[in-house]
This record gives sequence, C-alpha cells and structure tokens, in this order.
Amino acid sequence: MSTELFFIYDTHCPWSFVTTSLVKEIANAYPNITLNLWHCAHYEGDEKVSKKTIDDVEDHVGIEFSHEYVKTLNIEKDSTLSANLIGWVGQKVPHLTLELIEAIQKQHFQQGTPFTHESDFNQIVEEFKLSPPAKVFKEGKIAKEAEFTLQEIYDFQELIGTKALPALLIAHNENLTLLNHNLYLQNPSAIIEAVELEIAKD
Repeated sequence: MSTELFFIYDTHCPWSFVTTSLVKEIANAYPNITLNLWHCAHYEGDEKVSKKTIDDVEDHVGIEFSHEYVKTLNIEKDSTLSANLIGWVGQKVPHLTLELIEAIQKQHFQQGTPFTHESDFNQIVEEFKLSPPAKVFKEGKIAKEAEFTLQEIYDFQELIGTKALPALLIAHNENLTLLNHNLYLQNPSAIIEAVELEIAKD
C-alpha cells in the first residue's frame, strides 16, 4: 500500500503559508508518507498580495501578520528564486525540502524578506549548509528543476480539474482525494483524522 501527499503552493502566498502547518502535521504523523511538495511559482513579479487577502487569512486562522510584512503589500511579489532553490533542493537533498519551505515562508512573512535577490537567501543557505549553483539565483529565470515541477503541476491540475492555490491532496492506492484545508487551519492536528479516513478506504 502506498500513500502520497501532494501540496501545490507558492512560498509567497499567504494561504499557502498557513496551509504548510497542515503538511507538517501529516508528515510528522506519517513519517513514511511520500511528500510531493510542488512550488507553482505563481508570483512572477507582476502581482501584489492584497490587504483583503491578508485580512481574510488573519480572520480565518486567527493569526496576525507582522508589520514588516504588511509594509511590503504595495510591492509586487516574485517567488521565482524561491521556486528555483526549492526545486534544486528537492532533487539534491529532498529530506530538507519541507524544512526549507518553512524557513523561507517564516522569513518572508515575519521579516518581509522579498527573496528576489541572491543575497536574500544568505541566511538560509548558510543555515541549511547548501551550495546551490548560480543558475538557481538567476533573477527572473526559472531553473530547469523548477520547470520540471511546473510541468508536473500542469499535468496534475488537468487530472484533478482545479488550479486552486494552495491545493492539498492525499493519494492512497487508487484513491486521490482533495482535502479541504480550510476546515483544519484553526486546528491543524484535526487533519490527521481526515487522512486516516482516506487511508482506511481499502
């Protein structure tokens, strides 16, 4: 029996940020589950995050975004380099991927780091002892590892019939189920019961 978790997200998406806690809960509860953590590179430098989105996330989840982050709402977001680094790590040291996603999100949403220049990643690269190639930080250009992930996402979205962001799905044997992450954001541990129900469908 095989079980996989699919998480389609963007590091710069506030809803993806809060949904990552659900992924962490599932990964901790099921250490042998296969994690497919796919950065969709939605933000390409031509779109801002609206204040309404931030307000909706805060109201729904019961969190408060930092002043440092809120100050950046008038700036277009670009997650290309984050997608590149995560794509590279996913191929070279995949066991670090979830932790890396969390670190980027934490620094972005707490400190307001844009992650649009190589220097923005200095702290994280040092912390994780990474040696990514120069192509990862080539501004405005998707690296081949991230391109591979994007193709996976496009094919998968055709299969599931939605381009929702974020998207969280559980696959167990022949069953693929889209999990309604909004139901669990206030109590992340509750998603484990939903996963257990899906796994029990043998």
